[in-house]
Amino acid sequence: MARVRERDIAAFEVLYDSFQRVVYGVAIRMLGERLAAEDVVQAVFMTVWSRPDAFRDGNVGAWLARVTRNRCLDVLRSKAARTEGEMPVEIVSDEAIDDTVFARIDGNLVRAALARLPEEQRSLIEMGFFDGTTHAQISARTGIPLGTIKSRIRSGLRQLREQLEGVVAT
Repeated sequence: MARVRERDIAAFEVLYDSFQRVVYGVAIRMLGERLAAEDVVQAVFMTVWSRPDAFRDGNVGAWLARVTRNRCLDVLRSKAARTEGEMPVEIVSDEAIDDTVFARIDGNLVRAALARLPEEQRSLIEMGFFDGTTHAQISARTGIPLGTIKSRIRSGLRQLREQLEGVVAT
């Protein structure tokens, strides 16, 4: 975490690789929805990158689990406050993300695959994952509708997965 506080991207990648399954596991158990759990994973790691000083001391895994739990509770409260008519239509992905493949990915391979994405997808993924920007903030900053932001990010992530599945040995 000390290196993440110094904005060391490689350290952040190691942290993500080490704990993304834990964060996703907590989120999927609490929310029961894959897309919502994936959004929580993104939000948790955006928080880590944008506010690394929030972690003071102790067990990083336990702290991430607590941050994830709190984020999931926020999501559940938000859903409870909405009426059925206000619920957004979710974009359903063709396939689930293969956690085994992503757990083995090298950071350099990800950067190379990211560079091959169309600019409209790559820039949104970079804003969301590396700049600590939420989907709503990206929408406000770019003027692109929120649904389009989510669709482009999911499509870009799907393309990344397809590129990386051929490179990473199972």
